[in-house]
Amino acid sequence: MGSINPLGDTQRGANIVGGGMGDGPGPDIMAAATLDGNKVMSSDGEDVGKISDIMLDVRSGRIAYAVLSEGGFLGMGSTLHAIPWTALTLDTDQKCFHVDILAQRLKDDPGFDKDHWPSMADTQWGLSTHTYYNRQPYWSATRDVVESDPATRPLEH
Repeated sequence: MGSINPLGDTQRGANIVGGGMGDGPGPDIMAAATLDGNKVMSSDGEDVGKISDIMLDVRSGRIAYAVLSEGGFLGMGSTLHAIPWTALTLDTDQKCFHVDILAQRLKDDPGFDKDHWPSMADTQWGLSTHTYYNRQPYWSATRDVVESDPATRPLEH
């Protein structure tokens, strides 16, 4: 935690730490709804909010972003932040996520509110968001990994 990945990173998804294993699926494959409401801790150990949504890139089938809800009371007046999925680490022992960014840097991100979501499919917005979190955009970060993975190639008959 606290380490920053270079933009050339080919990480496919969120990291997982801890030995926490419960009944049923997880932590490698989990229902998105089970992660909603999980606390998020900054790299300097501050509670910066909770996961409110997990955004799926429907066309590629990849998780694009986790939406962090920061501040507010009972969901009113909270600031939302789209965090690249690869900037998060799921901590199964603490039952929370760690985001690889300082709390103040996250707070300095203007974010958005529940009534004014950004166009998350916009490439320029996505590039800016990934750069802010020092991550390569998910749509290009995994391209070479996926294309070179024999498990993702069509079966030859």
